[in-house]
Amino acid sequence: MTEYASVRVDRHPSTHVAEVVLSRGPRLNTMGAQFFDDIRDVFQELDRDDEVRVIVLRAEGKMFTAGLDLKEAATTLLGSGDQLTRAQQGWVFYDVVKRWQGALQQLQECRKPIVCAIHNKCIGGGVDLICAGDVRFCSKDAAFSIQEVKLGIVADIGTLQRISKLVGKGTAREMAFSGDPLPADRALACGLVTRVYSSVEELHKEALAFAEQCARNSPRALHGTKIVMNYADEHSTRDGLEQVALFNSAFLETSDIQEAVMAFMQKRSPIFPSRL
Repeated sequence: MTEYASVRVDRHPSTHVAEVVLSRGPRLNTMGAQFFDDIRDVFQELDRDDEVRVIVLRAEGKMFTAGLDLKEAATTLLGSGDQLTRAQQGWVFYDVVKRWQGALQQLQECRKPIVCAIHNKCIGGGVDLICAGDVRFCSKDAAFSIQEVKLGIVADIGTLQRISKLVGKGTAREMAFSGDPLPADRALACGLVTRVYSSVEELHKEALAFAEQCARNSPRALHGTKIVMNYADEHSTRDGLEQVALFNSAFLETSDIQEAVMAFMQKRSPIFPSRL
């Protein structure tokens, strides 16, 4: 398993779950160029690992993340004083933003369901990150901020494209226009998160337990379900129905169905193979 500078992977082989942990707590898990490279690479690696069926994304330290590392970003996005034309500066900015967008897109494209466990502050790029996951739980001290507008920029790595589908247009625009934090109770009410826990310890315990529960299902069906739901999010109902019919026609695994039926008849839990 590769080691990363910004994240750590904790594996639970017996339950087929992996935890991706934002591991720069002393630096408030700020997000710089290395962070985005690590996020891209770790989710690509876990997507290819047949022994991992579900992923938990959580953080160490005081908060989930303070968002973009502004000092580093100023140099990366605006240049380091090189004599570039305005057009050249524009292309540098464009290339960096597209690379960072692609890194967070890996969460959505990863076949494994991703359970995000958020505590305390989740600011700016952190909201981009969790919106690309599948399920979001938080602790009662959590607060979510689309803070880019306060810094004079437009959020550009995924939040504005995803959050309206999660919380509705009204709440999304309230968050994006004001930059103010959305507390845990409102995040639950609008659907940004689906569960709120009283402590960080309980949050991490329950997020892992939920991931383990999901991982006991057929990995083929589990990962196929994510693919089909992602497609349905961006297409019409008619197109989605056609896609799932074609998907099951191509990938339906009879051995998993046989195991599920046998387990039911024998009054035991089914045991599904990990290979896809």
